Amino acid sequence: MRNRLPANTFAFVVRCVVIGLAAAFVLSMFAPRWVERLRGAPASVAAGSPHAPFSYAEAVARASPAVVNIYANKITTFRRIYPVPDPLTQRLLGIVPGPIMKRQDQSLGSGVIFSPDGYVLTNNHVINGADDIQVLLDDGRVSQAQVIGTDAETDLAVLRITAGNLPAIAIPDDATAEVGDVVLAIGNPVGLGKTVTMGIVSATGRQLKMSAYEDFIQTDAAINPGNSGGALVNALGELIGINTAIYPRTPTSDGRGTYTQGAEGIGFAIPVGTAKTVLDQIIKHGRVIRGWIGADYTDITPANGATSRQQGVLVVRVVPESPAAQANLRPGDLLLKLDGSAIVDQIDLRNREAATTPGTKVRLEGLRGNQPFAVDVILVQRPAPSTTGA
Repeated sequence: MRNRLPANTFAFVVRCVVIGLAAAFVLSMFAPRWVERLRGAPASVAAGSPHAPFSYAEAVARASPAVVNIYANKITTFRRIYPVPDPLTQRLLGIVPGPIMKRQDQSLGSGVIFSPDGYVLTNNHVINGADDIQVLLDDGRVSQAQVIGTDAETDLAVLRITAGNLPAIAIPDDATAEVGDVVLAIGNPVGLGKTVTMGIVSATGRQLKMSAYEDFIQTDAAINPGNSGGALVNALGELIGINTAIYPRTPTSDGRGTYTQGAEGIGFAIPVGTAKTVLDQIIKHGRVIRGWIGADYTDITPANGATSRQQGVLVVRVVPESPAAQANLRPGDLLLKLDGSAIVDQIDLRNREAATTPGTKVRLEGLRGNQPFAVDVILVQRPAPSTTGA
């Protein structure tokens, strides 16, 4: 005859099992978060998330080999002037010219390898005017660089190096930067190659009026002279931008030529979408070909009469004999749609205008005064900046 457990003992065992399973479930769900909080790590990290890993070593290892140091050398010719200490001789002879001398100036910067066949993207200001460009790779090799093309209107330049086994930077399918995203800046600040700094995306769509086409990502990751042309990557080591500028110093009001200290934690990067478009066009055409309407715009804000921020742009200037002038666009026109799609702001319109093939007819709709109007404009190729005034 079998011994049976008393009913109260059986119930106790069942309760213990249920409580144990429940406790195991709770711990499996929340214990990792508690541990991460104790370590100072983010509370939640989804697998494969680009936002909050505990360590960024894998991201750096993935991206860093494709980031290079750039040394741009320029030979400057000048004439040495000999001082004449005696005032009488100085009045008689004036300035005594010396021999013509040559000096080598070097600009430091960074670059990003976009393809295994040697195409490197950097900032135009890093290599502008250089007579010789040397690229130091992550593995220690040095390669001579050839300038394939430049685009001053985005401050980008495409170089090519002839070296084998080159790593290319990873680019995400969706490279949209969002405020709060964790980012890493990799480059060659003040000659200290392979330097990595961390921050977040502070803002997007910034304009500094440094070049014609601007849609900067703002970040608080430390960016210093020499970082220009380097990589801004997400927490997975994928490229989202090309580091380009820090917040500029401004002259003081004392008139003595001194400057205020540059703001800290305010750096800017060109979005990878813009950079990739420029790269592809320069490789294909040797230059960037953009559509052009021939007008300057400003956003609709309370500063120019709006009661609140709204979509659309205000025409502030029409270039004579341009497509805009031929279509009878006028300063003061409010443009709301391009080919039936709403115009968000001047960045949106300028980018869509630039991406349109020259010779294409587009329709602009908006308001003139309080009256709706629409015009057809045939875009032409954007002239050189000196002829557009932009």
